[in-house]
Amino acid sequence: DFRQARFQEMSTMRNYRGCIDDALKISDQAKGSGQSSGYRTSAKIFERCEADLGPEATQLAREERMRNYALGIINYIKAGDIRRAQTNMKKFQKAFNGNDLYLPNGASFIDSVTLLTTKHDDASAPEMAMMNVSSALRAEFNRMHFWKNN
Repeated sequence: DFRQARFQEMSTMRNYRGCIDDALKISDQAKGSGQSSGYRTSAKIFERCEADLGPEATQLAREERMRNYALGIINYIKAGDIRRAQTNMKKFQKAFNGNDLYLPNGASFIDSVTLLTTKHDDASAPEMAMMNVSSALRAEFNRMHFWKNN
């Protein structure tokens, strides 16, 4: 039974990684061509890859799956589909129990995407200070706020 279960897990992950490779190829093509439709297609594939895993594989390669699902959310943002990015961000937080990824600059993935996908026109400096976002993103929002009000 153990061997059969382990074989099933390995087979599931092999299929998942093949699906992810397809999504990454399409994302790279979209980056090269500059067409947002490629990002949307890639994001949908990332979403499908996660959905195809099923509930029995929720504990497999958790961090790898988090990174891939995050790429799907970012691709929705690049495609301009903010509503779908918000929806998938909620699914991400639910599926991974509030666990977060950290960007190379130390910023929180969840805070950064939340700031980008929700309407924070009136976000005050103290509210933004509480978010773990990059200084460049914070500066851009401060710049937008300044020029909107002055």
